[in-house]
Amino acid sequence: MRRAGLVVWGAHQVAKSMVRPGVTTGEIDAAVEAFFGEHDAIPLFKGVPGKVPFPSVCCISVNEEVVHGIPGPRVLRSGDIISIDTGCSVGGWCGDSAFTHGVGEVSPDVQRLLDCTQGVLQLAIELMAVRNRWSDVAAEMATYVRDRGFTVVENFVGHGIGRSMHEDPQVPNFCTPAFRRNHDFELEPGLVIAVEPMVNMGSKKVRGLADHWTQSTIDGRPSAHFEHTVAITDGGPVVLTAPPSQGESVGAAGSAA
Repeated sequence: MRRAGLVVWGAHQVAKSMVRPGVTTGEIDAAVEAFFGEHDAIPLFKGVPGKVPFPSVCCISVNEEVVHGIPGPRVLRSGDIISIDTGCSVGGWCGDSAFTHGVGEVSPDVQRLLDCTQGVLQLAIELMAVRNRWSDVAAEMATYVRDRGFTVVENFVGHGIGRSMHEDPQVPNFCTPAFRRNHDFELEPGLVIAVEPMVNMGSKKVRGLADHWTQSTIDGRPSAHFEHTVAITDGGPVVLTAPPSQGESVGAAGSAA
């Protein structure tokens, strides 16, 4: 799975290098698709079934769009934020991650939103080393976001990942009594999950748009999304979509964990 994670990391570097005013979301998606092709990686998002099959290799969501945005002719402007979510399969194993970037200079409040969302993902990864059950991690994630004046999206959650992009268990970024009672799981070696907090500046509620995919905040305020694929090992959590370490390279067969 580390091989797939490295290719996903590389795809995000391609996307990040293109984030600037005047670029379209469709151009970013095309560059990521070409990158996957160069590394014999199978995109996970393109063709996902729905009322309309998902048409792109990336979900690209801008400003108030939370997740599942469809890339196209939209032109990025200074002050926008852009969430890029993508994944691929390499050798039959999957990787999935997301990052939100500011376009040019963003307002201080928006930067706090980005910092909070990236921070709560890092908190979750750190807690996975010292907590036994996901509910304890999820509860602390929700508190972290709430203490900073933002809200956690509850309509969408993270997921198990392996041979398929979406596997059990479901991985919420919040905790309810029903989850603790019926769906909680142990953080034990061998588990691999995609942890992906989605954080809104205003209401946690979302609404679907007419394209049958894009989800937007109900109040039109900005939203941010960060995600990593994380494995639990005997030595603790390992981020499979992290940058290459010494001796690793994107697409190298010898980089498999």
